[in-house]
Amino acid sequence: MPRPEPIPAKCTSAQNPAANLQAVPQLWGRWNRGAWLFRDSTLQRLEVLLDEAFHVPGTGIRFGIDGVIGLVPGLGDVLAGLLSLIIPIAGWIRGVPYITLARMTVNLAIGVLVGSIPIFGDIFDIAWKANRRNYRLLRLHLAEPHRHTRRDWGFLILLAALLAMVFALPIVVVAWFVAWLTWR
Repeated sequence: MPRPEPIPAKCTSAQNPAANLQAVPQLWGRWNRGAWLFRDSTLQRLEVLLDEAFHVPGTGIRFGIDGVIGLVPGLGDVLAGLLSLIIPIAGWIRGVPYITLARMTVNLAIGVLVGSIPIFGDIFDIAWKANRRNYRLLRLHLAEPHRHTRRDWGFLILLAALLAMVFALPIVVVAWFVAWLTWR
């Protein structure tokens, strides 16, 4: 039996780009059963739960279960990272450009890698808020698909330059040290 074609996404007016935020393609099969997970309301609740659910009284500091789960050595950061993957996956399903998906992945990777450092990483997770960043990117790119891609490219180019410097610095130091030893 041939598989039925996907039902097209709800058509929205070009005058109301915010209406595109609620347009989640209705697909047959497994995507249709999990469509509730990729709605804006669910993604926003997930972002708040992971990054902003609690606050420290008397301060403006907000944190979510991402910072709390991270206190569990090893497993906590991996579990929080897996939960955080839902927002980039929703972006992919909803048609966010690949450059934005790359930026979301980098935000998530920075959060997980630095977050794996005991204590300092948890403080970093509370400040970095990768899920809030990724949800904001998702909303911006669905509302105005082509406007924000320069920022994404700039972010990734800056990150690549920083990584190149981090990897080049030890080579430069070793080369300088070898030159210094040979001149003596």
